[in-house]
Amino acid sequence: MRDQVTVELGDRSYPIHIGTGLLSDSGALIAPLLRRKKVAVVTDENVAALHLDSLRAGLLAANIEMVALTMPAGEATKSWASIQQVVEWLLAEKIERDDVLIAFGGGVIGDLAGFAAAILRRGIRFVQIPTSLLAQVDSSVGGKTGINSPHGKNLVGAFYQPQMVLADTDMLDTLKARDFLAGYGEVMKYGLLGDSTFFDWLEENAPAMAEGDVAKRIYAVKRSCQMKADIVARDEKEKGDRALLNLGHTFCHALEAATGFSDRLLHGEGVSIGCALAYEVSMRLGLCSQEAPSRVRAHLRAMGTKVDLADIAGELPDADQLITLMGQDKKVVDGQIAFIMARDIGDAFVTRDVDLGVVHAVLTDALAQRR
Repeated sequence: MRDQVTVELGDRSYPIHIGTGLLSDSGALIAPLLRRKKVAVVTDENVAALHLDSLRAGLLAANIEMVALTMPAGEATKSWASIQQVVEWLLAEKIERDDVLIAFGGGVIGDLAGFAAAILRRGIRFVQIPTSLLAQVDSSVGGKTGINSPHGKNLVGAFYQPQMVLADTDMLDTLKARDFLAGYGEVMKYGLLGDSTFFDWLEENAPAMAEGDVAKRIYAVKRSCQMKADIVARDEKEKGDRALLNLGHTFCHALEAATGFSDRLLHGEGVSIGCALAYEVSMRLGLCSQEAPSRVRAHLRAMGTKVDLADIAGELPDADQLITLMGQDKKVVDGQIAFIMARDIGDAFVTRDVDLGVVHAVLTDALAQRR
């Protein structure tokens, strides 16, 4: 079972292959990109243990040699030290400008390896093979690459498009339940920001998808990728519509910084909580009905993932400190925080005209529920 979406960017357009068995066919799919039969792979410890041998076999089937660097798993790997390690390794392996680097992992590895590809020899080609649901539906598509800074998330990076994305849904079978559900936050986001019919479909079908329904997984990944591809084609460098893809992320990135980019809060869990907070703020601003945030929370609870600040273990800073962390978001312009607000399910918009007093009140109430 396979499908395909194309990111339409003129002579930089590229395919997203979605479905089963893609790892086995990776050599045949990647071979046309190669000048010589050698690729470099950056992965993490968890993915390497589960899938690196399968990737090697898929490449060998097309007589492609592979060298691999395995990094620690986790958000902390998106760092200055890690990008230096990856780049120096690629140089030591004599990877040339016409060679191909494969980012083989979740969002962290995709962002890190993609950034390395963007800066090595002023740009080498790379292929995304995302292994998590979050990476398959979001971070592997659209060319955002980068690392984190102590000042905040994704503050150092580049827009740099891959040559191809291979989203093998078989690899989702090996995800822990928490990791799959964290990625689901990014799937749900697409329904909330621009397709109420997709959100309706998710309310009915997402539980079966989480349980392993292959056809439903392929459809959800395809629909998510198609929505992102359409937005990226219109606004590659995030000057307008692409900012909609950050629904929930302004809150999410502040919460990730507050929890030290640790496994206390996975990125997708932060997106889920952030979406619920964005809809709550929208409702209190009079932009949407009370039913909308209630529906978002009810669906997240039905899926069994994090919904509220009360679901985050350990201490959190107060509302003032969280808003300060939001002020480090890379979308801030002239000190004004960009928010993605909503008029309804499937109807989101970007605005800087948000009363921070309302945001403060929502965060204060959410923090009070933790006690």
